[in-house]
Amino acid sequence: MQQLIYFFQKYKYFLYFLLLEIIAVASVINNHAFHKSKFISSANAITGGLINTANNIKEFIHLKDENQALLVENTKLKNELNRIYTSLDTVSVQEKIDSIEFHQKYFYIEGKVIDNNYTAPHNFLTINKGKSHNISSEMAVINSKGVIGVTENIGSKYARVQSILNKNSKINARFKNSYHFGTLEWNGNDYNTVQLTDIPRQALFNIGDTIITGGKSAIFPEGIPIGTIKSKPEKLSALNTIDVTLFNDMSNIGSIYIVQNFHKEDIKTLNEQNE
Repeated sequence: MQQLIYFFQKYKYFLYFLLLEIIAVASVINNHAFHKSKFISSANAITGGLINTANNIKEFIHLKDENQALLVENTKLKNELNRIYTSLDTVSVQEKIDSIEFHQKYFYIEGKVIDNNYTAPHNFLTINKGKSHNISSEMAVINSKGVIGVTENIGSKYARVQSILNKNSKINARFKNSYHFGTLEWNGNDYNTVQLTDIPRQALFNIGDTIITGGKSAIFPEGIPIGTIKSKPEKLSALNTIDVTLFNDMSNIGSIYIVQNFHKEDIKTLNEQNE
């Protein structure tokens, strides 16, 4: 209290001058319409800016919840779209109208990466979905940008995913602009670059062409983005290998989708009979 009294005693003339200035400015604003309108306009601008900043901070705080809600909604849309596509391919026009049960092939489950390795020769990710969420081994893991990996060890609430950056990873892939296929592997060098091997000599491709999943496996749906061709061999051989720059930054993976193929067991059974 004494410090406050001392402050007023020390700066009383300055404070008195400041009070008079405020009274003078207020009088000018109140008695002149032009100055009054300018003051109100400036005050509204400042107030609007403060409110906008507060709203931006509030939106940022709730961004995580909004992203999760969008991920859930996007998963529902993916599943619904897959049902519609399958329906269009398998039933007649009248059945499309009358039927409420579609013969869906793929089902999408949203999830999140909670641990990610990308610098070792054999990399894995951990996701927050497990057996209690109907996750099993050999399910595709993707996100909005493309392929991430394949589920391997499954726990009750979590699962381990073999990353695309794993020397044991082999994924069927093809060129987006043709049906020439190859095998997607990783040589263990650059976490942004994988290799497409076993490409036939007659395949035509250029640097910058897009590589997608081929659809010949029972794990990945056809057409999931992977990356673009980074380099092209100077001389084509019987079986070519090319570098592919991934669409995904594998050091920065968050929200994901786990893809269940309802036809996987039938396909595996048929393939085992042919062996």
